[in-house]
Amino acid sequence: MAYWPGIQSLAPTTWIDWLQTGDTTARDAAITNLAARQWELSRWTWRETTWLSILTPGAYFSVNLFFNHHRLDRWYVNFQRPYERTRDGVDTFDLFVDLVVAPDLSSCTWKDEDEYRHARRLGVVTDVEHRYVQDARDEVMAMIEGRRGAFRADWSAWRLDPSWPAPVLSPDAAAPSLTL
Repeated sequence: MAYWPGIQSLAPTTWIDWLQTGDTTARDAAITNLAARQWELSRWTWRETTWLSILTPGAYFSVNLFFNHHRLDRWYVNFQRPYERTRDGVDTFDLFVDLVVAPDLSSCTWKDEDEYRHARRLGVVTDVEHRYVQDARDEVMAMIEGRRGAFRADWSAWRLDPSWPAPVLSPDAAAPSLTL
């Protein structure tokens, strides 16, 4: 799956508010809203980078590569529920914790551990999902260290094919139902 500037998707309104305003209270509200089962998605237009997402069926993570001006800027491992195909594309549910990896795989930084702990406390991330995430974290670290899976290939020369049509959300793209 690839995103590039101008592509539309559905995204949480709290995340959109945070990106547009820089107000972290909007981002902080996301987990509380999820726990209270108050969740809205809205259309979001991707900006700035080209993003290549490698999705593996059944995996509790995706491996993402972000390119800035045709240069691999970073790897980004998003821990999430396994994706589901829908009539409008792909649906998943972010499980808050992420891993940012240097382009040459020389270093990794865990991101949003505090959000993950908060989501666990509120029950947004269940005990079962927590075990899956822990296993996925171990799997990803082994993949990076062993240069396996998506981390085996040299993606530095990857370029978006200019002939690809921009995907378009249908006018009636429905927000997926919330299942915690």
